[in-house]
Amino acid sequence: MRKVRVRFAPSPTGALHIGGVRTALYNYLFAKKHGGDMLLRIEDTDSARFVPGAEDYIVESLKWLGIGIDEGIGVSTDGPHAPYRQSERKAIYRKYVDQLLQAGLAYVAFDTPAELDAKRAEIANFQYDAKTRDLMTNSLTLPADEVQARMDKGEQYVVRIKIEPNEEIKVQDLIRGEVIINSSVLDDKVLFKSADQLPTYHMANVVDDYLMEISHVIRGEEWLPSAPLHVLLYRYLGWTDVMPQFAHLPLLLKPDGNGKLSKRDGDRLGFPVFPLNWTDPKTGESSSGYREAGYFPEAVVNFLALLGWNPGTEQELFSMQELIEQFSLDRVSKSGAKFDYEKGKWFNHKYLQLKPVEEIAGHFQKILTAKGIVAEPEKVIKIVSLVKERAHFVHEIWDQSGFFFLAPTEYDAKTVQKRWKAETPALMTELIDVLEGIDDFSVENSEKIVIGWITDKGYNMGGVMNAFRLAVVGEGKGPHMFDITNVIGKTETISRLKKAIETISK
Repeated sequence: MRKVRVRFAPSPTGALHIGGVRTALYNYLFAKKHGGDMLLRIEDTDSARFVPGAEDYIVESLKWLGIGIDEGIGVSTDGPHAPYRQSERKAIYRKYVDQLLQAGLAYVAFDTPAELDAKRAEIANFQYDAKTRDLMTNSLTLPADEVQARMDKGEQYVVRIKIEPNEEIKVQDLIRGEVIINSSVLDDKVLFKSADQLPTYHMANVVDDYLMEISHVIRGEEWLPSAPLHVLLYRYLGWTDVMPQFAHLPLLLKPDGNGKLSKRDGDRLGFPVFPLNWTDPKTGESSSGYREAGYFPEAVVNFLALLGWNPGTEQELFSMQELIEQFSLDRVSKSGAKFDYEKGKWFNHKYLQLKPVEEIAGHFQKILTAKGIVAEPEKVIKIVSLVKERAHFVHEIWDQSGFFFLAPTEYDAKTVQKRWKAETPALMTELIDVLEGIDDFSVENSEKIVIGWITDKGYNMGGVMNAFRLAVVGEGKGPHMFDITNVIGKTETISRLKKAIETISK
């Protein structure tokens, strides 16, 4: 059996879409499950669409997510199958293009864009194939010496594959089973362009996969229509016995399931569709990323893994190692997966709860520093432990805990109207006296004394405690009241009560 070798081969045309991240993840899980290697190759033959910085973005994204690369870009420029950028492999491809030409399995075509447009206008649903190629300007219709003469004087041309009609081409897909396509529906695709001396994607990816000994091609469903052409290329080049196995992954769909997920969906509904923040160097347009939005990489990986793959159990939380152990292509769905971004937030919430409170506090400390707040690490750890259950992201901890660090300067109007009655100032003044008499301000002791005072006096428990919370917090939220007072301390608690009595009018 061949060693499992997979590749992730994105184009450096912009930010890496989250669908591409999932493709990379599935390749990685499959390779590691079978003790294989994962390569990162950059398919940059379309020089017109190249975007500076996109390659580095791809490498950084995979690194952040923990998707390890064994060979290729980001690891080594002189690996055993280098180079790993298609633009640096020009000389390699030409050899195989010439092989196809010499075998009569491809031909040279000189048709200009204007001539092709004219033919499309003349023939409905025009396709450059066995029915129409004899009408065109190519090496099948021109004398050999004229073809050579045109090429010698530098006339631009393309090389097209020659596909014979009415043949059933079988593609064995590890997810979809056997897919049969009649060759008559295929056009004679361009394999090479003399203008830039570069192959098209189809030629380059087949040659590269062969030379890099790729055993499995795991890619998006959008490439399924190209698979018959690739199968033919393997046959034409004499490589059928080492042709990789194919697996075409289902699409990531819009949250409503109606069409392929796009950046516009994220902009419209307020969620990222890229792993990291990205600013397009050509347009200046910025797009948000999962990392900067506060997601943990483990949560993104877990979320993406289950968008199209089902472990067959009720388990939802998986470490990367657990995903590697359980992943299999036979449990990947054939149909598209709705992108439930709320579920992604749920995963991040779960990972936030699972992480050590010290780690979360360390992240939160950076937010405090940015706000100019100095706090002892022990205090921050205590506060985070009290409120993290209410947060999906570390930055949301501030929304749940800001009152621990800053006394309220205003009070929620609705809560005031509901909780602050005419008799409340007198009750809060009496509460201050009770608190003044407490030496041991621990949670248990403070609660025992205050609750005892309310009970002995026959006061309404809810009325007193709700007003107490409003005075200390500024609104009706927060953890257990005596956890709050224990953290901020006796002096600060009394100070806030006095300020509320002076500030809140009824």
